[in-house]
Amino acid sequence: MERTPPDRSRVLASYTDGVRAIRALAGRAGDWETPTPCGDWLLIDLAGHLRCVAENYLEYLQDAPDSRLAKLFARDAVAAVLIRQQARQNAAELAVLPAEPGPDRVTAFTVSAGAYADLVPDQWDRTHLIYRGTKYSVGDHTGAACVEFHLHAWDMARALGTDHRPADPALLVSAWHWGVPHLRLRPLATTDPWEAVLRSSGRDPSWHPPRPHRTAPARASARRM
Repeated sequence: MERTPPDRSRVLASYTDGVRAIRALAGRAGDWETPTPCGDWLLIDLAGHLRCVAENYLEYLQDAPDSRLAKLFARDAVAAVLIRQQARQNAAELAVLPAEPGPDRVTAFTVSAGAYADLVPDQWDRTHLIYRGTKYSVGDHTGAACVEFHLHAWDMARALGTDHRPADPALLVSAWHWGVPHLRLRPLATTDPWEAVLRSSGRDPSWHPPRPHRTAPARASARRM
């Protein structure tokens, strides 16, 4: 299938902006037990998920096109199966993380995200995975990373009582199509590309943290990303 390749400069700029936003928001966090829009995850859980995601992305890049992710998508499973398997992976990885402070988890995220960014330019056109007969490149997957990082920056911002909006929301709509091949943007009655991304990921743009803060002894999430 022929597709318009992602604009490298816009994708890399969006990726960098997403990482910076997460770092800045983490620096403002005080109570890491604050609820987030991500199901039952608290802010500390979200920081752990970000660490795991960045480490996984670096691993997938280094192992492409034979990574764990590529092998999963090579089965051509339906979206529901892929969502379920990735949710299980998210929960399992969170369960074995060391009990470290939120800032340490975000620092680990930043290190892995930076290493990924250093490697991407030289491997931009390399095959990352093949899904249902279509090849998706490293550049495509970097677009998916942009979507994930900006969504979680929004999660962090809302948990802290503020907001996050990417500088280039239209890029994220295109990046969704390039990098998240098993999920489609839902047709929505909105002309705002960022709202379309939020709602298609299952988020409510009007979400605010409940008061008083709650705690949850056992946490897992089936979020898509």
